Amino acid sequence: MSNSRNLMKRRDFMKGCAAGAASLTLSGLFGQCTGSGAGRNPNLIFILADDLGYGDLGCYGQQKIKTPNIDRLAAEGLRFTSHYAGSTVCAPSRCCLMTGLYTGHSYIRGNMEVKPMGQEPLPANTVTVAGILKQAGYRTALVGKWGLGPPGSTGIPNRQGFDYFYGYLCQRHAHNYYPEFLFRNEERVPLEGNRLPEPSRPDGAGVAIEKAQYSHDLFTREALSFIEQSKDKPFFLYLAYTIPHANNEAGNEGMEVPTDEPYSNQDWPQQEKNHAAMITRMDRDIGRLMERLKGLGIDQNTLVFFSSDNGPHREGGADPEFFNSNGPLRGIKRDLYEGGIRVPLIARWPGKIKEGTITDHVSSFWDFLPAAAEIAGTDAPGNIDGISYLPTLYGKKQKAHEFLYWEFHEGQSSKQAVRMGKWKAVCLSPLGPLELYDLSVDMGENNDIAGENPEIVEKIEAFLKSARTESELWKLKDGT
Repeated sequence: MSNSRNLMKRRDFMKGCAAGAASLTLSGLFGQCTGSGAGRNPNLIFILADDLGYGDLGCYGQQKIKTPNIDRLAAEGLRFTSHYAGSTVCAPSRCCLMTGLYTGHSYIRGNMEVKPMGQEPLPANTVTVAGILKQAGYRTALVGKWGLGPPGSTGIPNRQGFDYFYGYLCQRHAHNYYPEFLFRNEERVPLEGNRLPEPSRPDGAGVAIEKAQYSHDLFTREALSFIEQSKDKPFFLYLAYTIPHANNEAGNEGMEVPTDEPYSNQDWPQQEKNHAAMITRMDRDIGRLMERLKGLGIDQNTLVFFSSDNGPHREGGADPEFFNSNGPLRGIKRDLYEGGIRVPLIARWPGKIKEGTITDHVSSFWDFLPAAAEIAGTDAPGNIDGISYLPTLYGKKQKAHEFLYWEFHEGQSSKQAVRMGKWKAVCLSPLGPLELYDLSVDMGENNDIAGENPEIVEKIEAFLKSARTESELWKLKDGT
């Protein structure tokens, strides 16, 4: 299989780094580190929620779920209204974030499991944002959910540019918020008190939790510890929370949280209380993280992003309509309509990003890698799909994408979607017709106007002919 567009050979990447570098401050391939104050590059923190909808936050219109700390991030920074995840499910979306490639070019284009645990791994020669920042002198860490390679594979975080990893390697393992173990780098770390179902129970139901350790709380602890240990040099923290993903193996009891506070007295279904409590718990811990940055005196030199990997889910007993989790958008997780792929993005950087600003710049997960590289004073690979949105962060003129592209392979037919300016096209089968929507007047994709705009349809169809590279793992299926 050819992955010429997808991959840059690691030996060439390393050779390019070494050619112009005399120290951790690289030149040549990466250029000089521009830094921020006292010659030091800014810290980067990317916080990723799991299955959080466009409408699940107060700053995006949520009326019932309390998210004061995330709302404060938006009030103190920049809120994107036209930002897109890499995909409509976990693994491919995260691959786009890490590699700067959209799903027509990325190696991982779906949730493909491998035995005994894990998903299809990133190849050894993949260039990731973590690897680029590490070469630029950053200390790099992933805390939370990975999903891009099983234990011992080429895809584990420590072989993809991360100095430190604590969390779940496997997405299915991540469904359980009270796991028996987590990974620290390549080692399994048992969690005391989180045990298997009692053998005395004939149905094997229930989990005996004596001194329960909720994985989300452990992730916050590890993130705070990493920040403290790394405060004296530039660092990149990818904090990939699993909230509010459901425990898919727990049926209608899959919204796992230690307490449903502060919603205990609400006249809501229990799973909706839990769903809201999960989001508010994450919000609380983001507030703790921001306070720690201030306490350590590095708040002014830290750029914090917050986003979600795809749209809201209908799992674990949760109903996305209860909280209007997709806001004004059509569709949810596993759809290529806006509700499945348009997600929040907030960026806060005191003194660099103007407070309380909003942008409708059309951007995507694959734009993060070139933006991070530019912030660190390095060069991104030349064969990626992303365009740095750093000018937008600074309030300056921004180069726009001509096209954004997604493909999704679950179900009998592969689905494709394209964003071109104000236009959004959705194709539910490679052999099927294009649906066309004008998002400037129809954000909810209610009115298919393909028949009224043959020239636009023709232009998007021409783009689709070259939008993707062939993949043996991810062939387009026409449903026959």
